[in-house]
Amino acid sequence: MTAAVALGATFLMNAQANAAPAVGQPAPDFIAVDTAGKPHRLSDFAGKYVVLEWTNPGCPFVRKHYGSGNMPATQKAATDKGVVWLAINSTERAASDYLQPQALEAWMKEHSGVPTAVLMDEDGVIGRTYGARTTPHIFIVDPKGTLVYAGGIDSIASARTEDIETATNYVNQALREAFGGKPISAATTRPYGCSIKYKA
Repeated sequence: MTAAVALGATFLMNAQANAAPAVGQPAPDFIAVDTAGKPHRLSDFAGKYVVLEWTNPGCPFVRKHYGSGNMPATQKAATDKGVVWLAINSTERAASDYLQPQALEAWMKEHSGVPTAVLMDEDGVIGRTYGARTTPHIFIVDPKGTLVYAGGIDSIASARTEDIETATNYVNQALREAFGGKPISAATTRPYGCSIKYKA
């Protein structure tokens, strides 16, 4: 398995090909390599909150949130609290807007992104397992490994930067409530963005 992971494969750990998990259910474990070729396993972050962010720089909705600084600010607010933030790219290699790992890493740095790691999921294994449909699509896993949030980055489904100011940032809200010992008031929301270009 180690050799395969080094080649960029992704694996589900002890998981079946079932329906995507719902909020309140265990988050499926997985292992994937980042843009530098380093493997990361979800369960290695047990005891911490983990944000999974599906991303694709070719998507105007993603560019809205990165170009405005909204996604980097959301990432920093989370990681400053000790949250692990994993950006995941499930775009298949044959897609016109697929970026090689080094190019994706460069794009992330150019746009001041500060995720803990950027994971490559070109085969779509992780994305399909979680039921990720759009970029962006956000999931939050609690320290016990339970999925506690699934949905959009915010409340206004548009590609217009000017809408960010009046939108409710669901990720900030969910983490604020979770760290405050409160139930997440909007645990499931509607994701919006570009459809993920999964491998056929």
